[in-house]
Amino acid sequence: MNLNHAKTVLVTGGSGFVGIHCILQLLEQGYIVKTTLRSMNRQDEVINMLKTGGITSFENLSFIETNLSKDDNWDEAAKGCDYILHVATPISLAIPKDENEVILPAVEGTIRVLKAAKKAGVKRVVLTSSFAAVGYSHTDPTTLITEECWTDPTDKTLSAYLKSKTLAEKAAWDFIAAEGNGLELTVINPMGIFGPSLGPDISSGFEVLKQMLDGSMKFIPKISFGIVDVRDVADLHLRAMTNPAANGQRFLAFAGEIISLPQIAYLLKSKLGNRAIKVSTRILPNWAVIIIALFNDKVKNIVPQLNKIKNSSNQKAKTILDWKPRTSEEALLASAESLFQFGTLKI
Repeated sequence: MNLNHAKTVLVTGGSGFVGIHCILQLLEQGYIVKTTLRSMNRQDEVINMLKTGGITSFENLSFIETNLSKDDNWDEAAKGCDYILHVATPISLAIPKDENEVILPAVEGTIRVLKAAKKAGVKRVVLTSSFAAVGYSHTDPTTLITEECWTDPTDKTLSAYLKSKTLAEKAAWDFIAAEGNGLELTVINPMGIFGPSLGPDISSGFEVLKQMLDGSMKFIPKISFGIVDVRDVADLHLRAMTNPAANGQRFLAFAGEIISLPQIAYLLKSKLGNRAIKVSTRILPNWAVIIIALFNDKVKNIVPQLNKIKNSSNQKAKTILDWKPRTSEEALLASAESLFQFGTLKI
């Protein structure tokens, strides 16, 4: 018996890495799913990814064209929905000339979705935020980073992307407090998202693994971060969507341990054999990263990550939502397999 047949969920950004896994799990659980795309030309791509994930029937899936920067079609997208998973976000690895190119679409897009949700009588919105909004102003290595922590958006060292995630989440909570009128909000704050890709359009987060495996990263910077499998991020969204205790809460999403790039390099070498033959294990000292950043914009993005404390807890999601994440190792190796599977890497 299909328990969810009457429930309709809107997933924004259906062609994205997290969005597609959310759609996959919703369809598997019997929900009716609407998803937004910036261009309807990507419908076939989404359907092919879902087929890769094992979906065979698409009668419960529909598409609507929207853009975070425009009002068009948001009311139509939210109409008739019980829940919204607002996953879509503007991502740019390049450093914009004006940070507002990244910040404004993130903030204004979030408000557009919340306004449409309120107008449509949606019960709850689950917003995909980021660890970027939680832990980037944390300076005390003896204290765990939890959902109570916030990144300071006035911090001059923050990249436009980190600032955009912080300001968009703050705007969401402010909207709910000021004019939510019963609309519920839950926020998911993932760390680095890895895991299996369902198609050849590989997530931008995989770039670091690709550079390690193809040998273009000759030296490994000493950056540490938490990792979470995309399947577990999607699972956490679904749990947060329906659990009454999740209303008004934030949930940090990561596997549970902090891992460094040098550790990842050793992991790839130990588990992938000949396929990791080009992976370097030579470590790049922090002072060298800072010097290279003067001449290289991509490296400039790394500098704010040096010496950042990321010691965090995922206890809240595990306790309140009974969330059981996979290990960092499983997520990383699944990403590496996707890079090989979709021909992104030629070894």
